[in-house]
Amino acid sequence: MNRIRRFPPIIDRSQDELFMREALALAAEGALLGEVPVGAVLVHEGRVIGRGFNQPITGHDPSAHAEMQAIRAAALALGNYRLPETTLYVTLEPCSMCSGLLVHARVQRLVYGAREPRAGVVESRGQFFKQEFLNHRVTVEGGLLAEECGALLTEFFRARRSKS
Repeated sequence: MNRIRRFPPIIDRSQDELFMREALALAAEGALLGEVPVGAVLVHEGRVIGRGFNQPITGHDPSAHAEMQAIRAAALALGNYRLPETTLYVTLEPCSMCSGLLVHARVQRLVYGAREPRAGVVESRGQFFKQEFLNHRVTVEGGLLAEECGALLTEFFRARRSKS
């Protein structure tokens, strides 16, 4: 039997920093609302199709993480719950909920900034995307603008502690 082998599209890394800086700006926007400063953008063919920042507190929604917000917006924009050939840029290593979302949405690539030692499941607390049972593989690159992403979080929590 002759099988056609599909190759993933060539990944363009030339604009990674630009898109991560947009995610950082969104994270800062969330911080102004008192949300933990995490921002995310979803990109398809060099264009942002979804944006989001953490909103569980203001939205009274525990699932309103930055990744969730960006992917929901992108799915609505494209009119499809599958988002192949997309890259998600997020300022913080994703949790288990958001990592599962990337698999279900068929996101091709994840680029994240700072590691999340308590709840990050990409590297810090596990290797979620390397699990054999997954029916979709996400390419992962971590550490882009990690210092800036981490500094935003550190400053947010420092300010929060000094208020109490």
